[in-house]
Parts: sequence; C-alpha cells; structure tokens
Amino acid sequence: MKSSSLQNHGCKEYHVNRRQVIQGAGVATLLGMPIRNLLAQKGAVRPPTADHVILFRNGGGMTHIDTWDPKPGRPTAGPFNAINTSADGIQISEIFPQLARQMKHASLIRSITSPIAAHGLASYLIQTSYTPNNNVIHPGIGSIAAHERHQIGALPAFVSINGNAQKAGYLGQKCEAYFIGRPGEKDPYLSFPAGISKVRGTKRLEILERMNNRKSSYLGAPEMKDVETSVDDAVALMQSPALKSMEIDNDNPDLQRYGDTDFGRASLLARNLVESGVRFVQINRGGFDNHGNIEDAMLTHGEVMDPAMASLIEDLNIRGMLDRTMIVMVSEFGRTPRVNGNAGRDHWSRVFSGFFAGGGVKKGHVIGASDKDGMYPDKRPVKPQDIPATICHALGADWKKTVITPQERPFKLTKDGSDPVFDLFA
Repeated sequence: MKSSSLQNHGCKEYHVNRRQVIQGAGVATLLGMPIRNLLAQKGAVRPPTADHVILFRNGGGMTHIDTWDPKPGRPTAGPFNAINTSADGIQISEIFPQLARQMKHASLIRSITSPIAAHGLASYLIQTSYTPNNNVIHPGIGSIAAHERHQIGALPAFVSINGNAQKAGYLGQKCEAYFIGRPGEKDPYLSFPAGISKVRGTKRLEILERMNNRKSSYLGAPEMKDVETSVDDAVALMQSPALKSMEIDNDNPDLQRYGDTDFGRASLLARNLVESGVRFVQINRGGFDNHGNIEDAMLTHGEVMDPAMASLIEDLNIRGMLDRTMIVMVSEFGRTPRVNGNAGRDHWSRVFSGFFAGGGVKKGHVIGASDKDGMYPDKRPVKPQDIPATICHALGADWKKTVITPQERPFKLTKDGSDPVFDLFA
C-alpha cells in the first residue's frame, strides 16, 4: 500500500531531495502541517483554495491597453473606449461588455514586466519560470499541477485544448497534457476501429500490455515505461463513464451563451472537465501578434472571448465551483502603447497585464499599475516567472520544491527568484 504522502501526487516517479526535507516547508509537511496552513499561520494570506486551474494562454502578445489596462484620454489610448465594470473603480476595454459584468469576481495584474520580447523565449518563461536550456526541458505549470495534485478518476489530470502545452520534461509521461484538438468532438483514438468489438479490442490491449511489460522488464528503458503508462491511461479512459464529459453535443443549449466557436466550445468543455475532476485545463488561442490593423483584430477577439469567459465565470459561480477553480488569462508579453504606422502595435514586454478569477483570488481588485501611458510599471512590478509560482500557491503546492530527475539532477519546480503574488489572494 502506498503512503498517504505519495497518494497526493499525480506523478510518483520523482522524489524530494534530502536537503529539502530538513528545510522549513519539508519539516512542516512531515509534522502534519501542510504548507498552506503554515503560510496562513504566518499571516501571509488566506490558505489557498484552488483544486483546479483553467489557464487561457493567448499566444502572440496580447495588447494590454486594448484589453485590461485602458488609458482613456491619453495619446496611447488606441481605438477602444474604457467602460466601467461591476467592480468599483475598475475599467476595462469596451470589447468585453459581458466580462465587465463579471469583474466583481475577478482581479487584474497590470504590472507584469519582462526583459524578453521574443515569442518563443517569453512563452517558455511565463509557462515554466525558466529560460530554455539545451540540456533540459523544464515542465510547464500544467505538468507541475499534475505532479503535485493527484489525478481524480480516469480523466487525465492535465488537458490542453486547441494547441499544445509546454512539455512535462523531466517530470515524465504521466504529467504530459492530454491533447484535444477540436473541442467537444469525440476522440477517434478512444474507441475501437470499425469491426472491432469492445471485447476483442480489450483483449488486444491486454496482449499489448503483456508484451510491453515483458520487454521493459529486461530493457528497463524509460521509453518503455512511458508506453506502458500511455496504454494503461488510454484503457482506463476508454472504459470510464466520465469520458462523456469530454464531448459537447451540437444541440447543447449552453453553446448559444458561450458561442459556437472553437474558443466558446473550449471554455464550455473546460467547465465540464473541472466539474468531472480534471485538475488543470489549458486553452490555447493565437492570433494576437497584431502588428497591423489592431482594431479589427481585437474586435474579433472580443466577440469570441467575451461571451465564453463571462459565461464560464458565471456558471462556475452558480455551481459553487468558482472558489475552487482558478481562472488565469495571460500572454507572453504585451504590445507597444503607441500605435504604429500600420495601425497596429508591436512587441512590448516592459509592462503588460493578466486576468485572474476564482481559486481564492481577491474579487474586484487590481494588483500593481502601469504609468499614465502604459509604457512601464508604476508600482508593484511582477515578473513573468511569478505566474507559475502564483498558480502553484493557489493549488497549495510548494513552488520551491526540489525534485530529482531520472538522471539524478536536482531541479526546483520553479526557478529561484519566482515568487507568488500573495497580494492577489484574499
């Protein structure tokens, strides 16, 4: 029988190093005082409450001024007006009228700042807290969540929709994301081919499993262990009634509210998945690299994103899930405050914004601020690497934890200097 400490982790192949055990967080855990309780006793913040995370990752660099940090009356204001929200004193762009009514449940960080304005490097940083290294693949925050919080039932702990998430790296196959392409459509790989009955298909999988076990017993190769893991997980998922939660019928009445778009379907699917126990859902949306004609681009983004995100927050709140589900929307960087000659905005990492709701996040609050023109942080700067640490904290995970890879190399889940934004939480 596995110990209770191991049962609290989704990926059990990796262990805490000896030095960590004698440090404060490790000692607190060994003495029966989880890290979330220790933080609460120290008076830092209320203990984190999130059991699930829904991460909206907007690829390309989402403009902060035309979304979460409008600058009405300033030369950098751009084409959109600022509108009041249900949160006193907080204005956002007019492209989000439905989200404006939900801001009473949400908070914004308006002072994320980074020296990196290259898509690949910046995307890697905000997902892992590290910069790329040729010798190692650092796990993304979704894989870290799968590692630190145990899988519930047969559904994967980590699901990525409409695009690939950062790889699990040294955390291994069990912490990789389950990828969903067209959200809500039945996965053809989770059913047997035509002409193959369930009994016959199951028998074939059992034979495959025996062959893999026999081969890995004398090879001992990590690759074979990964194959075994994938087969076992697929079989469990194929046989689970929870598989239905990964499908969306075209006549689902909620589609009208969320929007019958890939993003709307993905948001509705995310709601269903966290209700069914999935720990981490990542929704990927590109198209934010708007060097030209940013007005038309952001109008389209708003039409797609606004009803979906607003409906998601509303539904989770009504269903009693919002306090246990952290919603995050971030991009790798922002865009230039000044509009260029092509009516667009270029890369800008000196200051940008993020959206947060649920999971213990303060309601109707703003962390930090940019200056009057949205050029630089004015107060409370936040580093991109602080975002994974913040999500770890929300989940009650130790962001400073060290794991030992199969190559016997120690790595911290987030890089030294990554700090949770504690003042984001109530």
